Amino acid sequence: MILLDGKKLRDELLIEYKERIEKEKIKASLAVILIGNNEASKIYVHNKEIYCKKVGIDFKLYLLDENVLEKDVISLINKLNNDSLITGIILQSPVPNHINFDYCSSLINPLKDVDGFTKDNIYNLYLNKETLMPCTVKAIITLLKHYNIVLDGAHVLIIGRGNIVGHPLSLALLNENATVTIAHSHTKNLPELCLKADIIISATGKVNLITKDMVKDGATVVDVGITRENGHIKGDVDIEGVKEKCAFITPNPGGVGPMTVAMIIDNTLKAYALQRKEDING
Repeated sequence: MILLDGKKLRDELLIEYKERIEKEKIKASLAVILIGNNEASKIYVHNKEIYCKKVGIDFKLYLLDENVLEKDVISLINKLNNDSLITGIILQSPVPNHINFDYCSSLINPLKDVDGFTKDNIYNLYLNKETLMPCTVKAIITLLKHYNIVLDGAHVLIIGRGNIVGHPLSLALLNENATVTIAHSHTKNLPELCLKADIIISATGKVNLITKDMVKDGATVVDVGITRENGHIKGDVDIEGVKEKCAFITPNPGGVGPMTVAMIIDNTLKAYALQRKEDING
């Protein structure tokens, strides 16, 4: 059994990004809009800042009061869209209930949408065109490829159909020529589906949903689920049991999570390249 070590790969990629930024004299910046005082969001944003500074990307935090008017959030997004010095924009979720996250985030310039959530980027993913891919999806694909896990022709079971992981991940895997099955809360034969899968990717937030009797020998298991219990992070997979059966498995924490942060950096650099390409062609 081999651990898919997201922390190790993240650190290797950060070194590569730093060297590339210095060599090519890249002047990239990431703007993050944080509304309110959600403690988890503050931690996520702080991590983004740490890794941006590590590689040499300018980080700008726009901290807004939780009672900010939606029109003021929209005004800020438009301002950042029109600022040639801003490479990437993230509207950190969750936002207060009076702010329509989907609408506001849809206003981000697709070439600056480093989260990969705008309809233009998702549509490009659907068409298998060059795009800014959602970071968690990109993290999973990058991690699997790094460990030479064959996606072409593999039967991949995705558990969870959310818009952040499940839906876009199915498109990305189809683009890699995988055979994709999506299971969800209404699926009736989950253990049977799991036993047929070469690769299981679970993103539900249900602790120990996947046990060793549900995994065939030699399978690959990717645990994307995050549940906080008594100050500890737990995933969807009973890792201690499942690792006896599988060939590859992600630790959780330490697997997909660290890679997701790295992909924010990766997408910021890609956004920089795409914007320069458009300037040249325009």
